[in-house]
Amino acid sequence: MNKCNDVVIWVAVFLLGCCPSDSASAEPPDAESGFVSIFDGRTLDDWEAMPAKADPAWEVKGGILIGVGDKSRGYLTYSANKQIADFELRFSYRFPGKGNSGVSIRAIPDPTGRRNFQCYHADLGHLGIGKQVLGAWDFHTPGRTEHRCFLGDRLIIDENDKPVITPIENGLTEADIRKRKWNDVRVIAKQNHFQFYINGKLASEFTEYLAPERRLHKGMIQLQLHDPDMIVHFKDLRLKILK
Repeated sequence: MNKCNDVVIWVAVFLLGCCPSDSASAEPPDAESGFVSIFDGRTLDDWEAMPAKADPAWEVKGGILIGVGDKSRGYLTYSANKQIADFELRFSYRFPGKGNSGVSIRAIPDPTGRRNFQCYHADLGHLGIGKQVLGAWDFHTPGRTEHRCFLGDRLIIDENDKPVITPIENGLTEADIRKRKWNDVRVIAKQNHFQFYINGKLASEFTEYLAPERRLHKGMIQLQLHDPDMIVHFKDLRLKILK
């Protein structure tokens, strides 16, 4: 009887040593696979201030990308690749005080001159900014109505440029924001569908059903300075191009 037990134990040890468990070899659901750092923590290499006069508004200190608001809106553009279509962007941000920043995607210069850029834009409102801004999507695109996707909303723009809005279950609330602390962001753009997560919760999303010629298919990724005298910090910016 003891010999049988010894054999069973020996076989079990042998199998465990040769065959790693599924949990050890499986990729975790939120794995970093495929992501590339787009901020080196020391310089603004691969980034470009737009308009150029906003250059002094962006600097790097202690591994953190710092933006200081001026009288006009400023943008910091990821310049290594200006024709990005489908991607996932991750970063962390915080506001030392009041302010409103944001991230623009598929941005292109506005040929009409009415705006700096045409883009899809997600807001990062904070203290002093209501939930109507925090987590919202804007649509700065030509020849269309400007609809807004508010915090906790799922928005579909139908073929007639009309909004269809439904709430997101278990979505982000203002209580989920870490005031004056780091917040983690995921922006996912895939074809005509866009999602915006803060601290692991879906803040807002929209689906674009306008005719293809009325959409923005690819463009630049930008960080925004929105308000005068505001300060915003960014770090851990990573990008994965989606096929």
